[in-house]
Amino acid sequence: MTGVLINTITVIVGSCVGLLLKKGIPQRLTNAVMVGIGLCTLYIGVDGMLQGENTLVLIVSMVLGALVGTWLDLDGKIQSLGDWIENRFRSSQPIDGAARVSLAQGFVTASLLFCVGSMTIVGSLNAGISGDNEMLLTKSLLDLISATMLAASLGVGVLLSAAFVLVFQGGLVLLASVLAPFLTSAAIAELTCCGSVLILALGLNLIGLAKFKVADYLPALVFVPFLSWALQFLPI
Repeated sequence: MTGVLINTITVIVGSCVGLLLKKGIPQRLTNAVMVGIGLCTLYIGVDGMLQGENTLVLIVSMVLGALVGTWLDLDGKIQSLGDWIENRFRSSQPIDGAARVSLAQGFVTASLLFCVGSMTIVGSLNAGISGDNEMLLTKSLLDLISATMLAASLGVGVLLSAAFVLVFQGGLVLLASVLAPFLTSAAIAELTCCGSVLILALGLNLIGLAKFKVADYLPALVFVPFLSWALQFLPI
């Protein structure tokens, strides 16, 4: 759990720095950096997608995940959670003296950025299966920079996402340690590929080219290992 704790701390530190520097960072610069982060997110997504070995697993998992996620309205529930937190803290952030970014938007965007993707999945699996925290430590450095810029742009919701990082990644590490004997290298590769598709969608959201409800596709990650295992017995 060392890597998870360090990652959580870097998100907190980065968010605090971003909030402190918020008034000292020109909005033009913040927007430019946000686009840069979005482009890097796209690269991470594309790079991770290439690790997939079976396109059928990805397609079926995404379809089933979309059906379940949309039926459960996961994106709406996460937004509602953010709105509930926002109402509790009565906080919103001014932008350009007029438009306002809700705490919910910052919480949801940061939580998805920090927790969905190949580095989160593979890093948590490595930590849980073999105790190797190298990838989570690398991710921590990236999240430190991202949290600083996100907090400067999206406000205190980014800071609150640290709790989600701790619970989500910590849960993955614990789950991986339990499932380690049952996860094959092929299943891990497909998990990485599927997670990378989601982070690609998030990158498109960050640079403003789309507005995907990424959270609605999260159940796809649950279907991947089961489909990967089942397809071993099919002549495909």
